[in-house]
Amino acid sequence: MVVKKEKVDVKRHEKDTGSPEFQISLLSDEIVVLQTHLEKNKKDFDAKRSILKKVAKRRTLLKYLKAKNLDVYVTVSKKFGIK
Repeated sequence: MVVKKEKVDVKRHEKDTGSPEFQISLLSDEIVVLQTHLEKNKKDFDAKRSILKKVAKRRTLLKYLKAKNLDVYVTVSKKFGIK
């Protein structure tokens, strides 16, 4: 598995996989992949449901991050273009 540069910037340490920032970056990448898939396959309802679940999970992590560490929340939301 190839780790993109954005993921490295978000990691707290080399083996970080559980921090909210890193999970948000993973979910954002998966959402983009699913969006491109849905552009080609409009009737793929399983993919639509999957993307909705991932967006909800990302929103939950962002809400947690906003409550715990506002500075990191602002940097992550700007980096991934999330409101």
